[in-house]
Amino acid sequence: MIKYITTLLTVMLLMAILLTAFTAGDKKPFLKTGTWRAVLQRPDGQQIVFNFTTAVEKNKQLLYVINGSERLLVDSVNREGDSIWIVMPFFAARFAARVLPDGNLEGVYTKSYGDKKQEIPFFAVYGNSERYTAPAKPAYNIAGNWEAVFGKGRRTENVIGVFEQTGTGKVTGTFRTPTGDYRYLEGIIGGDSLQLSGFDGGHAILFTAKLDNDSTITRADYYSGLAGHETWTARRNARVQLPDGYEQTKLKPGENRLSFRFLSTNGDTVSIQDALYKNKVVVVQILGSWCPNCMDETVFLSAYYKQHRKDGLEIIGLAYERTTDFTESKKALEPFQKRFGVQYPFLVTGVAVNDSLRTQKTLPQLETIKAFPTTIFIDKKGNVRKIHTGLDGPATGKYYEAFKQEFEETITALLKEG
Repeated sequence: MIKYITTLLTVMLLMAILLTAFTAGDKKPFLKTGTWRAVLQRPDGQQIVFNFTTAVEKNKQLLYVINGSERLLVDSVNREGDSIWIVMPFFAARFAARVLPDGNLEGVYTKSYGDKKQEIPFFAVYGNSERYTAPAKPAYNIAGNWEAVFGKGRRTENVIGVFEQTGTGKVTGTFRTPTGDYRYLEGIIGGDSLQLSGFDGGHAILFTAKLDNDSTITRADYYSGLAGHETWTARRNARVQLPDGYEQTKLKPGENRLSFRFLSTNGDTVSIQDALYKNKVVVVQILGSWCPNCMDETVFLSAYYKQHRKDGLEIIGLAYERTTDFTESKKALEPFQKRFGVQYPFLVTGVAVNDSLRTQKTLPQLETIKAFPTTIFIDKKGNVRKIHTGLDGPATGKYYEAFKQEFEETITALLKEG
């Protein structure tokens, strides 16, 4: 009997060792560690380029998407057989790839828009940190502010390009709009040619241009996703400004309070009239998980809330997703909450972002919801004091700092009121 037990224990120990070995083998890195150059290949021949680095931390394969100064962590990188699955943390985007004999990657990038999907072929080359190669030394320096117009005819959008440029021609920056910014763009100017691109899962964009001189651009194109395309023009203008973000979204005449009640992602019913919000300064964040600028605002608001909740500040997120289904909406929003440690509630409005009646169905006290994000400031008496439309995010540099300063001043003043 003792011999039998000893044999059984020996077998069990061997099985445990083998299981540990197999498990450890599964956790070994399966992508070369270092920098990659990735290309989304559009059918029209245009290439949306971005860089990423791969790393192994705590025996886990990770990836960081590089756009200018941003390093966006992608922590869902898995291997199934000969396939590599890279799932972006937000925006319902992922890559399916295979490792080629030379160690490079080839596959498909898929972006979901509700029940629709967009697929773009992609490949990634290991050991290449160049986004674009300059054909010549830069003929111009585009650093500064540019007054730009996207589109032609009746379908135009006035935006502001804000750029920085190094002596070698590397360009970083973004385009600011009345409803947000295009986040981090990076590229190069060689001769009179400009190439700028950005990728975060939500945005997959490329800007190209031929400069007429150091202050004028009349031959330029903007490519987005699989087939999006517009032309654009720009002229240097250091004084150009956007419309005041605090003057774009208004309450209806006679209204001064909000009234809403929705389910949170935790399944709780939350109302602005709840006791928790009485005699508190409340910020209502209008957002969507599909919105890159909302991601940037969530990063800021989450950190700010943790610091100032003790002072009498509350924040409520109102989410408008691409679906009306609660479960699907919750699934889309939870990565935001987890990644940024959001401690304030996200409420699912159950109204799709593309619903033309979204304002009437959810916040009928407003004239209209113009942009995502929109930020509503409510005083201790429950009155709406300010509404800010859009966001100058971290890619805008000094404009982001100005936004944060004004936000801080507004909250501080409201908290001091009786």
